[in-house]
Amino acid sequence: MGTNESNESNDKKQGPEDAQRQGASPEAPAGQEPPAGQEPPAGQEPPAAPEPPVVPGAMALPRAAAQPGAPAGPEQSGRQRLRASLWPPKLTRAQLVVALLLFVLGLGLAIQVRSTSESSALRGARQEDLVRILDELDGRTKRLEDEKQKLEEQRKELENSSDQAEEARKQTVEKERQLGILAGTVAAQGPGITLKVSDPKGQVQSDMLLDTIQELRAAGAEAIQVNGVRVVANSYFSDENGGVAIDGRKISQPYEFRVIGKPQDLEPALNIPGGVIQTLEKEQATATVTRSAKIVVDALRQAKQPDYARSSSS
Repeated sequence: MGTNESNESNDKKQGPEDAQRQGASPEAPAGQEPPAGQEPPAGQEPPAAPEPPVVPGAMALPRAAAQPGAPAGPEQSGRQRLRASLWPPKLTRAQLVVALLLFVLGLGLAIQVRSTSESSALRGARQEDLVRILDELDGRTKRLEDEKQKLEEQRKELENSSDQAEEARKQTVEKERQLGILAGTVAAQGPGITLKVSDPKGQVQSDMLLDTIQELRAAGAEAIQVNGVRVVANSYFSDENGGVAIDGRKISQPYEFRVIGKPQDLEPALNIPGGVIQTLEKEQATATVTRSAKIVVDALRQAKQPDYARSSSS
């Protein structure tokens, strides 16, 4: 009997060793992973990989679904992913409209800034020059007001005069005289200035003399004569053989302007910053302005009879 018990104990000891030799492994306890390098027992699923810890507040990234049998591509860097998301661009219609509006707005702002940043002749003017320009503008306004008042007085005289025919004749003669002065068919005299321009190097062109005429007219000049040539509304200046011609008549320097008008308005108009005097001095010419209580403009133009125009009053 003692022999039988010893045999049974030997059988129990040899059981697991025999099972290991036959390729069977003892079952691992529940919840316990098999040792590293050892396959799980047949019929038992391998344990799932442990989930990474979840950090509170972190954004979970979607896992890319791995296609069976597809090799895993190389991992892209952050710059490559950014480039791939930006190009090629995917724009909607609303984004295109907004971009167009922003472009138009930026273009308008650029034009506005450029126009306001351009240098002006009056930007660097002194206070005395600005005051003189304002006085000149006030003088022009006053002249227009005076002319308006004269016309109103003429209208009242015609309405109140007992002999309207005689009054109308007087006003017609006065108007004819005024128109004759403007047309250059009659001589004129009155206060004004004399402008002498010397150009020893011949740099003064016809357009500079024309600008002088325009500036004088804007300042209230009523009659102008240059070197014996009457300047009227249809006069023209041209360059001719190294000199200047007025209405086809060549004049030589020094150029002498006789101008009838208010001297207090004519002289400041020539001396404004960037005006006639400064322009002539840039061309190394000299200009001298002299005020006078009596200026005589005696150069005349022949009255030309119109070929087709006739008076509408009958």
